Amino acid sequence: MQKWFKFAAPLLAAVLLFGCGGSQPAATPAQESTPAAQSAPAPAKQPDLVPGSKGEMILATTTSTQDSGLLGVIIPLFEKQTGYKVKIVAVGSGQALAMGEKGEADAILSHAPAAEQKLVDAGTVTNYKQIMHNDFIIVGPAADPAKIKGMTDSLAALKAIAAAKAPFVTRGDNSGTDQLEKSLWKQASITPDTAWYITSGTGMGKTLSLADEKNAYTITDRATYLAQQKNLSLQILVQGDKPLLNIYHVMQVNPAKFQKVNAAAGEAFVNFMVNAETQKVISEFGKEKYGQQLFFSDVK
Repeated sequence: MQKWFKFAAPLLAAVLLFGCGGSQPAATPAQESTPAAQSAPAPAKQPDLVPGSKGEMILATTTSTQDSGLLGVIIPLFEKQTGYKVKIVAVGSGQALAMGEKGEADAILSHAPAAEQKLVDAGTVTNYKQIMHNDFIIVGPAADPAKIKGMTDSLAALKAIAAAKAPFVTRGDNSGTDQLEKSLWKQASITPDTAWYITSGTGMGKTLSLADEKNAYTITDRATYLAQQKNLSLQILVQGDKPLLNIYHVMQVNPAKFQKVNAAAGEAFVNFMVNAETQKVISEFGKEKYGQQLFFSDVK
C-alpha cells in the first residue's frame, strides 16, 4: 500500500492543481506557429466612396481633364483647402453626365454644352458655371494622305478625309469630343464608312495612341494632345476653326433631387473652380512644361 501511494501521490497532486484552476503550461514554439494560432480575421474590405459620405466627394469628369494632367494639379489644392477627399471618375462627358442623372456624383466637370443644358433644364444639376476653354484640333500622320494640312475649315478637312478613304479613329464613347466629331460629320453630310472609320471606344489618350499606331486621323482636345505629344508621331493639321472651340463647365448635382449626394462638397467644388486663385492656376497650367497654356480661364 505504501509503495502504491508513493507513486500515486504526485499524480493526484497534479490532477488537483490543474483541476482547481492552476496555471496552464505555456504554449511551445511549435504550438505558437500553427495556422490556428497565427490566423486573424481578414480586414474588412473598405466600401467604395459614395455620395454623402462625410469628408468625401465624387467628381465625374471627362478624360481630357485627367489625361492632360490638370486634375493632378487642382484636385490636391481643393483637398488641402477644403478637407474633402475626392474620388475622381474620369470617363467621357456623356458618361459623367449620366452619373449625374442617377445621382451617382456630387459634382461634374465636362465639355458637352448641348448635353449639359438638358440636365440644367431638367433640374438634375444646379450651380452651372462656365470655367474654361481650349480648342479641338484635327491631327494625323505626317504623310497626310488627305492633304488637309494648313486647312482652317474643319468640315472641308473631314470631306477630304472621307474622299481619300483615309483611316480615321473615333472615340465612339459619347464623350464631349465624340459628340463634337459626330456633329461635324453630320454638318458635312457624310456618313463615315466602316472600311476606314475605326472606333476605339476609349478615352482621348488611348484614342490618340491607336490613331498613331494606325497612321490615322482623329479629333482631339489640344490639352491632351500636347500632354501626349512626346509619345506620338501625329501632327496638328487643322486648327483655328470656330466649331472647334472646346468649352468646359462645372456643376453641382442637385441635392433637392438626390438626397444622398454630398451637397456641401459639390457646392464647395463649384466655388473652388470659379475662385480667382484656381482660375489663375488653370491659366498657368502647361506654360512651363509645354511652352503654352493648355486651358484658358472663362471666369471674369
